[in-house]
Amino acid sequence: MHRRLTALSVLVLALCVALSVPGGSVAAGPVARAATPPVVVPAPSAPSAPSAPSTPARPAVSFGSGGGVTSVDADASRIGLEVLKKGGNAVDAAVATAAALGVTEPFSAGVGGGGYFVYYDAKSGQVQTIDGRETAPRAITRDAFLDPETGEPYTFTPDLVTSGVAVGVPGTPATWRTALSRWGTRSLAQVLEPSARLADAGFVIDDTFRSQTNDNRKRFSAFRTTKGLYLRGGRSPVVGEKFRNPDLARTYRAFGRDPLLFTRGALPREIAVAVRRPPIAQGGTDLPVPPGYLTTGDFQRYRASVQAPSHTSYRGLDVVGMRPSSSGGTTVGEALNILEADDLSAMSEGDFLHHYLEASALAFADRGAYVGDARFVDVPVDRLLDQRFADERACGLDPDTAATKPVPAGDVDDYDGTCGDAATRPTSQEDNENISTTHLTTADRWGNVVSYTLTIEQTGGSGIVVPGRGFLLNNELTDFSLVYDADDPNRLQRGKRPRSSMSPTIVLRDGRPFIAVGSPGGSTIITTVLQVLLNRLDRGMTLPEAVAAPRASQRNTPTVSAEPPFLDRYQTLLEGYGHELVPSGDTFTSAAEIGAVTAIEFSPGGRLTVVAEPTRRGGGSARVVKPG
Repeated sequence: MHRRLTALSVLVLALCVALSVPGGSVAAGPVARAATPPVVVPAPSAPSAPSAPSTPARPAVSFGSGGGVTSVDADASRIGLEVLKKGGNAVDAAVATAAALGVTEPFSAGVGGGGYFVYYDAKSGQVQTIDGRETAPRAITRDAFLDPETGEPYTFTPDLVTSGVAVGVPGTPATWRTALSRWGTRSLAQVLEPSARLADAGFVIDDTFRSQTNDNRKRFSAFRTTKGLYLRGGRSPVVGEKFRNPDLARTYRAFGRDPLLFTRGALPREIAVAVRRPPIAQGGTDLPVPPGYLTTGDFQRYRASVQAPSHTSYRGLDVVGMRPSSSGGTTVGEALNILEADDLSAMSEGDFLHHYLEASALAFADRGAYVGDARFVDVPVDRLLDQRFADERACGLDPDTAATKPVPAGDVDDYDGTCGDAATRPTSQEDNENISTTHLTTADRWGNVVSYTLTIEQTGGSGIVVPGRGFLLNNELTDFSLVYDADDPNRLQRGKRPRSSMSPTIVLRDGRPFIAVGSPGGSTIITTVLQVLLNRLDRGMTLPEAVAAPRASQRNTPTVSAEPPFLDRYQTLLEGYGHELVPSGDTFTSAAEIGAVTAIEFSPGGRLTVVAEPTRRGGGSARVVKPG
């Protein structure tokens, strides 16, 4: 879990700042292709009996070669690194790391949720993605989020998020299965076994795990299964004790034996029952816990969607990410395009931050107006990422004064790339995404790279643990707009994926990976990834510096959310431009941090700079196969 930054981590971070090459962009040239394919790894011997793992190393920054893994958790990064050391590739390591996060970060991710997987294949030089977002049940109604007694939406927290009605069909199991079958070298059973052993043996409870459990105490107490797992004996977890989850270990091993476990048979029935008849604790609860709509047919119909990435060019680099149902690729890409013509490197600190915030607001306006699940909505991806459209949108960026928010969306049907009386359209302002989620980044010795963001939405998801299975179900459907509007691209529809802000991103230089990055944080994911990229590419920061820098997020709202260090440093400065800054914080957990980035930078000669957060969420864990 999130352990505090050690003195070693601080030393490594300082060395990174001192030794890394200066920031700046590099012009693209002819596309180069790596030719060495991944190897096929033979099946391992029978697993040994579970034993308690030793405390793994937890540097926030690592240098070296041969591959790397970075995540928020030391056990998860250790497991991913072991896969690489034993000959597995970046995909094998990514799934193994994600499975471990399902053990140690169960309130952020797991097989009860979904996510987005971006993969660079070194042999072909191509990037492909997997949309593993949850889907709405086929039986759901457009007024599912309305309280029948009042006709108004349920109170969002804790009522609506603690429910069966918020649960979508999980997409993570299909994501893992699809990634491994297409690009991996190991079987599902092989990559899940280390995490099954970890769940059996247990991990050491830290302050974050305890505080997240306490934040969810009312919700977890509502369900007998969840209370029995996380509030054993009616008490909160104790820091320093071991937390074991043998039910999850059995689920992982069953999934390894049967990759279609979440598609057919007993488990889909058990999940559907838990959603339609939530396992309320004895004595009941004062929460309404509206039942959901999932059926076994929803699991049989679910498919993880393999698709081409979003793409834009910035400073001669190729920036690729997720297409809809995620809004991450289009919104990050459009904001970069809006800033393309500005010399951000020569600006003062105030001018740079002002441009970053205003470009974010403009891109978010277009996100709200146009982006939803592309299977249900005609999303104009190419026009949103057209440089001429961005140039026209940039005309609305006053270099001296912040615009009144919210700003309207641009008109993707009427633009010519020049300033004048630009056409506009209304935009949606509703944003229900929670700050939970997790992100991991992996690379292998052959040059394959994965940037993977996964989630169960709320910290603690829906609050429902599937009986006897050891994992929480998502509450991802709350990412839809709560009130149905036929003109809203993110309106609730049967079989539809809710819009997401998850932004796993890979930046290519000369056709090869340069930076892979991503973050959790709800809709602040987009601004976090954007800010890290701008810090690295335009402001001369090393990647560790870019990740550690204080953050602020403007999502086309009247105020700017900012971390306390950002407020201390820049509030007065930015108020001079007309920005109103307010402290960041999740209303559910009172967390003041924005995001929890993991990233890898690739230098000539196969050298890696592998980066995790130095302090956010207690500090992450960045590891390399061959430290140097």
